[in-house]
Amino acid sequence: MIVYRELSSLSAALGYTPSALYRVSNRITAHYKTIRISKRSGGFRELQVPDRLLKSMQRQINDKLLCFEPVSPFATAYRPGACTRHNASPHVGKPLILKLDISRFFDHAFYPLVKERAFPSTRYSECNRVLLSLLCTLRDCLPQGAPTSPAISNLILYDFDMTVGAWCSKRSITYTRYCDDMTFSGDFQPGEVIELVKKELKKSGFFLNHGKTVVIRADRRQLVTGLVVNESLHVPRGYIRTLRQELYYCRRFGLHSHMERKQVTVPPESYARQLLGRVDYALSIEPNRQDLREMHQWLCDELRSMRKEPSV
Repeated sequence: MIVYRELSSLSAALGYTPSALYRVSNRITAHYKTIRISKRSGGFRELQVPDRLLKSMQRQINDKLLCFEPVSPFATAYRPGACTRHNASPHVGKPLILKLDISRFFDHAFYPLVKERAFPSTRYSECNRVLLSLLCTLRDCLPQGAPTSPAISNLILYDFDMTVGAWCSKRSITYTRYCDDMTFSGDFQPGEVIELVKKELKKSGFFLNHGKTVVIRADRRQLVTGLVVNESLHVPRGYIRTLRQELYYCRRFGLHSHMERKQVTVPPESYARQLLGRVDYALSIEPNRQDLREMHQWLCDELRSMRKEPSV
């Protein structure tokens, strides 16, 4: 494990001069802009997006420093190869599922916690810990939109994961965490798990969002990170139905005509790639579905024909 006691060694690892690192850290708010993106549930989510210089520094911090820190086996997001399938599959066929959500996680991931968990004193000098923490926080908390925030969120919740995971394992309860969404499955009393989670979250200054607490028994459709897990892992029927209908109209009337009918304004190739991405996602969950394979093949043929069309 590399230890960064000198600023010069940290500077060399990140590829930026000490003066550049300090200059950005001293005017951190000037290097962010706020954007709003639509939420599926309605309304908007605000993201704080760093400019090109700060984003480059943060990516170096991610690739040269954060990626070498241990991540708990219960974290299924923000790690190599992570996906919603990995979060959902352990919960297939369970009699009961409990879903919990951390209230405003990023807003409560404060500077001292980032400094302690992401940049420990065993690896960094105090000056380097302060500098790195300033480069990865905005107004004393973890900004959504910074490339370092996902990895840091896993590091902040490492001890929580290990404590809760060990408690669950002793009771044959399956536990996974996808960002700030926690899922528990098995045969257990939900209240006991909720009390444990509340107690362990409080140790780091976090709280449950009780409005998002969900208990689902096997006699109802059990969804985990958007996937059905009742008897086998598959995408919801509504997702496939909508996709099949859209592809039907594309094939019947032609891609361009369908786009005109729907008043789609993106370029045809971009629209076809969006559809292909949705099909590929469904195929990654259910790779043996023939209807999805046919959709995939048709879209690939359409994209190939677009590339062959002469430009006007």
